[in-house]
Amino acid sequence: MSATDGGDLGDFSLADLFRMEVETQTAVMTEHLLALEREPEVARHYEELMRSAHSLKGAAGIVDNKAAARIAHSMEDCFVAAQHGHITLPQERIDLLLDGVDLLSRLSKVAEDDLERWLVTHHREIATFLDSLASSLKVPPGSADPAPQAPAAGEVVSSPPAEPVEIADDRSAVQGNTATGAGRGADAAVRSLRVTAENLNRLLAFAGESVVASRWVNTFASDLLRMKQLQNTISQTVANLRQALAGAGLDERVQAQCMELQRRTGDCLDLLTGQLTDLDLFDRRFYNLSKRLYQEVLDCRMRPFSDGLQGFPRLVRDAARSLGKEVRLDIVGGSTPVDREVLERVEAPLGHLLRNAVDHAIELPADRLQAGKPALGTIRLEARHSAGMLMIEVTDDGRGIDLEMIRSAVVRKNLTTAALAAELSAAELLEFLFLPGFSMKDTVTHLSGRGVGLDVVQAMAKEVGGGARISSNLGSGTQFQLQLPLTLSVLRTLIVEVGGETYAFPLARIAGALKVPRDQIESVEGREHFRFGDQQVGLVTAHQVLGVPDAPAAEAEVPVLVLGDKNSRYGVVIDRFLNERELVVLPLDPRLGKIKDISAAALMPDQSPVLIVDVDDMVRSIELLVSGGRLAHVSRGDATQGRKSRKRVLVVDDSLTVRELVRKLISSKGYVVEVAVDGMDGWNAVRTGNYDLVVTDVDMPRMDGIELVNLIKKDTRLHSLPVMIVSYKDREEDRQRGLEAGADYYLTKGSFHDETLLRALQDLIGEAGA
Repeated sequence: MSATDGGDLGDFSLADLFRMEVETQTAVMTEHLLALEREPEVARHYEELMRSAHSLKGAAGIVDNKAAARIAHSMEDCFVAAQHGHITLPQERIDLLLDGVDLLSRLSKVAEDDLERWLVTHHREIATFLDSLASSLKVPPGSADPAPQAPAAGEVVSSPPAEPVEIADDRSAVQGNTATGAGRGADAAVRSLRVTAENLNRLLAFAGESVVASRWVNTFASDLLRMKQLQNTISQTVANLRQALAGAGLDERVQAQCMELQRRTGDCLDLLTGQLTDLDLFDRRFYNLSKRLYQEVLDCRMRPFSDGLQGFPRLVRDAARSLGKEVRLDIVGGSTPVDREVLERVEAPLGHLLRNAVDHAIELPADRLQAGKPALGTIRLEARHSAGMLMIEVTDDGRGIDLEMIRSAVVRKNLTTAALAAELSAAELLEFLFLPGFSMKDTVTHLSGRGVGLDVVQAMAKEVGGGARISSNLGSGTQFQLQLPLTLSVLRTLIVEVGGETYAFPLARIAGALKVPRDQIESVEGREHFRFGDQQVGLVTAHQVLGVPDAPAAEAEVPVLVLGDKNSRYGVVIDRFLNERELVVLPLDPRLGKIKDISAAALMPDQSPVLIVDVDDMVRSIELLVSGGRLAHVSRGDATQGRKSRKRVLVVDDSLTVRELVRKLISSKGYVVEVAVDGMDGWNAVRTGNYDLVVTDVDMPRMDGIELVNLIKKDTRLHSLPVMIVSYKDREEDRQRGLEAGADYYLTKGSFHDETLLRALQDLIGEAGA
C-alpha cells in the first residue's frame, strides 16, 4: 500500500499533516519571494508562489483554520495580480508577504486546543496584515504604500526559528506525499514509513556492530592460515621421518603405519585448505553485506545539506537590509548528504558565520563601488565530501581581515606581549578570533559585537570531533572552513594500551603520535618536556591521568600521544600503540553520569569492550595536575633498568641554583638524581617514585622541608626512607624541628661542604653502585 492510500499516513492527525504542509509550502514561498528580488521578470517564481498559496488555502480549509485560509487567499490574490502584471512586487511588498509567511508558520504550530485563544490574542496582528496587503494591491508602485517600512539600521527582522516536528523522523518522505495538488505523481509512488530517531539510531548501532563483528572472521581466518602452515610443517616432518625409517631397514608393518600417517596428515592439510578457501569467501561476502547494510541504514539518517539552510537566505537578506547593504547568498552543494545530527548541530554556528559575514565583512554599496567591486556583495556557502569528512565553507568577497588590527587588539586585551605579538604569523593571529569574548567591534548591535559567534563555531566543531580554520586576504574576502565527520555514530580511533587496558583516542583529536627517545626528554624545574615541531611539550603519564597502575617499560623510546591545541598541548605517555580502527560509538548508561576523561564505549571485533577517551576532558585533567604541581615523572625507564645497580636520590629545593648545584654534585658520584621544586612537588614525587634518599631544604613555598619530613615518616610505606635536611640558614630551632620530625641527617650552612654532603650520603645509603 502506498503512502497516499493512507496506510502509512493514517497515524497522523489532520493538524499534523497541515503543519507539515505549511512547513513545506512556506519554505517554497520564502525561496521564490527572495528570488523575485533578484529576478523579478522570471514567470516561474510567480507560478510557484501562486501554487503554494493555493495549496495552503485548500489545506487550511480542510482543517477548518479560517484565519490561515484568509491569509493564504489574500496572498494568492497578490501573486495572481503580480503574475498578470497588474502590480509589481518591490521590496516593501515582498517584506509584507514575508510577514504573511511568518504568520502562517506560527499559526500552523499552535495546538488545536489553544487555537481560539491564540486567534483572540493575535486578532489585531492578522487584521493589520490583511488590511495592509489589500491596500497595497490598490496603490500603484511608487505611491505612498501603506505596507510596513523597512527596518531601521541596527534592527534585524528575521523569521521565528523553525520548531522541529517530532511526529515523524523522515519528514522529507512524508512531505513529498501530502496533498499538495497535481504534479506530485512521482512522489506519490514513493513509500514512506514512520520511524523515530531513536529507532533509527538503534538500527544504525546494530548495523555498525555487524560491520565490526564481521572483522572477527578475518582474524579467525588468519589463525587458521597459521594452523595450515603448522599442518604443512607436520606433514613434511612425517614424510622425512618415513624416509629415514625406510633406510633403517624396519619391517613392512612399521613402514605401512608411516605411510598411513603421511596420508592422513595430507588429507588434513587438503581439508584445511578447502575450509580456508570457503571461509575466505564467506568473510568477503559477510563483510560486504554488513558494509552495505550499514551504508543503507546510514543513508536513512542522511539529509540533504539544504534541509538545514531554509532560513539562511531570509536571514542574510533581512540582516543586509537592516544595515543598508546589498548581499546575495549562494548555496553550493545543497544536495550533499549530511548526517541529521551533524546538520542539527551545525545550523546555529553557520547562522553565526553568515551574520558575521554580513556585519563584519561585506562593505556598504558605496564603499564597494569605490574599491572597484560590484555593489552587490556575495556570500558563498558550500558543502562537499572530502577525504571521508564533511567540508563546509563560508566565503565572502568583503573587506577581509586586517591582521594588524588583530595584533593590536591582542596586545590591548593583554592576551600577549607586544614583542610576542609582533612575531605571530597570520594563522596564529587568526586563531585569536576563536577566543571567547574576542571581538573586533567596539559597538554591540543585534547582529554582532559581543564576540560569541566564532567561539560557538569552534566549540561545535571540536565537540563533534572536527575543526575550524580561517583564511583571509585583506580587501578580497574571508573564508571559514569547517571540517566535520560524516556521521557521529562511527568514529575513527587509535587504539592504545595503558596499564593492561585498551583505550580508544579519536584520530581527529590527536595532534601527533610518535615514539620519543628517552635521551631527548629534558627536565626543567622538575617537569619533563620534549621537542614537538617548534614547541616544547610537557609530558604526563596516561597512568596518572586515568588512575591505572603504572608499569613503566624499559625501552629506549617512549610512546607518546600529543593532545590539545597549540596553546594548550601535552604529550601523554602510554604503554604501546595497538592499531587504528573504526568503532561504533555506544553511549554510556546515563545513570553513570559523566565519567572523568571518558566519553563513550565501543566493542572490538572480538567483542571485548574498549573505552573511548574524552580528549577535551583529559586535557582539563592534565591542566589540573599541572596547576596543582602533582605531575609524576615519566622518564623512569633508564632508572628502572639501573635500579638494582644505581641508587636514586630526590633533591627538593625551591632555589634553581642550589638545586642544580646539589644535583650535579651527587650525580658526579654515580647516583641517579631527580629534582622537585618545592615541598609539595617533592611529596608527590616521593609517593609516585621509588627513591633511596631524599635531600630537602627547609624554607620552601606551599610545603616546607619539616612538613615534608613529617609526611614521609608518618607514611607506613615511606617511613623507612632516609631523609637528609640541608639548610642554608644556620638556625638551631630548624635543626631541632627537623630531627624531631624524623630527619636522618641535618647539615647547616656552617658545616656544609662537598665532602660532608657526600660522606653523609654514603653513611645513609652507601655507594651509588656500578
